[in-house]
Amino acid sequence: MIKKIVVATTSKYKEREIKALLKDLDIEVISMTAFDKYPKTIEDGKTIEDNAIKKAKEAAKFFNSWVLADDTGLEVDCLNGEPGVFSARYAGEGCHFADNISKLLYVLKDVPFEKRTARFRTVIAIASPNGQLCLSRGQIYGIISLTEKGQYNFGYDPIFYIPKYNKTFAELTPDIKNTISHRAKALQQVKGYLTNYKQTGK
Repeated sequence: MIKKIVVATTSKYKEREIKALLKDLDIEVISMTAFDKYPKTIEDGKTIEDNAIKKAKEAAKFFNSWVLADDTGLEVDCLNGEPGVFSARYAGEGCHFADNISKLLYVLKDVPFEKRTARFRTVIAIASPNGQLCLSRGQIYGIISLTEKGQYNFGYDPIFYIPKYNKTFAELTPDIKNTISHRAKALQQVKGYLTNYKQTGK
């Protein structure tokens, strides 16, 4: 039986989102930052799958516990999928997301709105101390807007426009975003896995 799972992230935003989406499961969800010490995984994978798996396995071994880790990439079609696995450091090592947004808007400055199609893609890895591993994936399509909009500001959300809602991710309330986002879709699969495991132990 899985009684608790550690979330391998230092992002308070991701932590809140994951806890909110898993709150109806009878499993204790703990952020790794609640511990005095935790692993600092070097995300040097060639894909977001590689990074999610590495983070989950390292943390599962470190904590001797089930661990959930994710990696997310923004993939812009006209840039051949960039920034992709480098999304968090698109503007360079140690940069902030404001820098990443500024760089992306600059790179796309001559690209018309209708050709700025993109997707957010998330991979979530769940790992156990004894080597069990489960992967789930989620994605959502949108368009990179011409300017930043919205108050619910995290990552590239202020420039990721959702045509269905006529709003950017940063303009959507957390309740709406948590039903349609790439991470929400991946976590729905996670919930199915965890629920089935609790029932069958497999």
